[in-house]
Amino acid sequence: MDAKPAAELPEGWPAMSVEDANAALTSAGSILELEEAVIRGVTVPVYKNAYPELRSLFLHGSETWAPRDMLVFEDERVTFEVHARAVAHLAHALLNQYDLKKGDRVAISMRNYPQWSVAFWACLTCGLIATPLNSWWKGDELEYGLENSGARLAIFDPEIFERIESHLTNLPELKDVIIARAEKDYPQSHVTTLESLIGPAQSWPALKDVGLPDAELSPDDDATMMYSSGTTGKPKGVLATHRAIVSNMFNSLGNQARAYLRRGEAVPVNGPDEPQKANLLSVPFFHVTGAFAVLVPTLHNGQKVVTMYKWDAGEALPIIEREKITVFGGVPAIAWQVLEHPDREKYDLSSVEAISYGGAPSAPELVSTIKGRFPEAVAANGWGMTETCATASVNLAEDYIAKPQSAGLPGLAMKFKIVGPDGSTLPPGEVGELWCFGPSNAKEYWRRPEATAETFKDGWVVTGDLARLDDEGYLYLVDRAKDMLIRGGENIYCVEVENILYEHPAIMDAAIVGIPHKILGEEVGAVVQLKPGKTATESEVRAFLADKIAAYKIPKHVQFQTEPLPRNANGKILKPELRSRFLDQQEA
Repeated sequence: MDAKPAAELPEGWPAMSVEDANAALTSAGSILELEEAVIRGVTVPVYKNAYPELRSLFLHGSETWAPRDMLVFEDERVTFEVHARAVAHLAHALLNQYDLKKGDRVAISMRNYPQWSVAFWACLTCGLIATPLNSWWKGDELEYGLENSGARLAIFDPEIFERIESHLTNLPELKDVIIARAEKDYPQSHVTTLESLIGPAQSWPALKDVGLPDAELSPDDDATMMYSSGTTGKPKGVLATHRAIVSNMFNSLGNQARAYLRRGEAVPVNGPDEPQKANLLSVPFFHVTGAFAVLVPTLHNGQKVVTMYKWDAGEALPIIEREKITVFGGVPAIAWQVLEHPDREKYDLSSVEAISYGGAPSAPELVSTIKGRFPEAVAANGWGMTETCATASVNLAEDYIAKPQSAGLPGLAMKFKIVGPDGSTLPPGEVGELWCFGPSNAKEYWRRPEATAETFKDGWVVTGDLARLDDEGYLYLVDRAKDMLIRGGENIYCVEVENILYEHPAIMDAAIVGIPHKILGEEVGAVVQLKPGKTATESEVRAFLADKIAAYKIPKHVQFQTEPLPRNANGKILKPELRSRFLDQQEA
């Protein structure tokens, strides 16, 4: 049973059924018209009018929205036209000065600076594989990503370079490094600065319009490699094509359009004469959310993307007012922090039209809180994976109010099925493993054929999530079959943290579990068995981990015991039992 509606629904809603809205949006002549194509041997519905590849999207958007601000970071403002010039100059340098070839991987790791976008689009427009690495990773983690991807060149900011510098001798395939926003020269012969190639952001308007270098691209060429936690505890490189990323954007366009038809309204037309939308981006560009769900669509919809050095709700409030932000969010934690900030009433936030989030469990009461404090704004929640190239389902507007526990409907070119233990497709209402099909699915795991075979099956992505569908096709997530937790939108693979805990001299056994958290979705908890005669404290364990893994993976709470951890007959740790200990502790 779903929860009751989060707020009062307008009279007469819905004006159109989901089935009729889907049919109308995909009919002949529609921008979202579907046709069939064969992708890696599988017949898949695709968007007939989609951009054939990301270069076409880039050229269209850069010209259509040329004078508008595209990227804003503190006092730096970069228009679409200026951004395009910087991208073209860097693309020429990558191909000519660094002699990179189509299919070479270029690693990108930095904060959400304008230079991130320039590096990303320079790769996408000339056939290189953009390979974003998590900017929160420590040196060992960055080394793994660079080695696994076989990156020929990497683009870092100074902070990231400091973490990886001592590891460079372990990376023979990494031939060159470019440092963005450098404040000094670097003595290494293979290290240069981005500013020596294209100048600082403030000087990009003076760059000559040299145009993009020639490149032959097709829809199913490789475009990006994003890293996702996997079954071994090591992140897996998820290889995605141009078609997959563009299809994800069209899925989102369809979900938004369906909400208007369900409301009985015409789908609005967006053009250069319409007011510009503005997105306050709180999640990193290295996430599929930041890259695929926000940055890529910006070239289609002409919105302004405003970034911050580090997310802080108190600092975000004046930015929302000053930049007339129309949409913010990212993960539920961001929405909660703004909604409950004590200074919220001091600022004019009337420009906000939508609060959108996903990537972590969200409490059903979040949508009602949004409607109470932003009555005119639309709330949206979604579900997706790196393997589905970001958002696979969206629940927004009145649909979200009506079904606040649902993750929404799939994109128009996508379909879901729930699979039972015997491989059969289960009927509505029954819980099983969620499988996802469509053109926006990624291609494979890089250099991991066995893992690829387990997850990518005849056009389907086997998600590892337990879920159910209702009679209208709305998705309800029940639990994660994979042993992974999500803290504030960040995937944390339990085995990775457990393996490092095992290295502690006082720890015999360890288990990582997710603890429900109102703001972050989940917090990290650890239960460890101490070796006989050994002792440890929570602060000691956290300090031990701090030198080895990113801060967001470090347990917030650690419980100690001398007896063995509870296991079932097969030797598997009974994590639900351990998780309940933390819940009991919270309630005590």
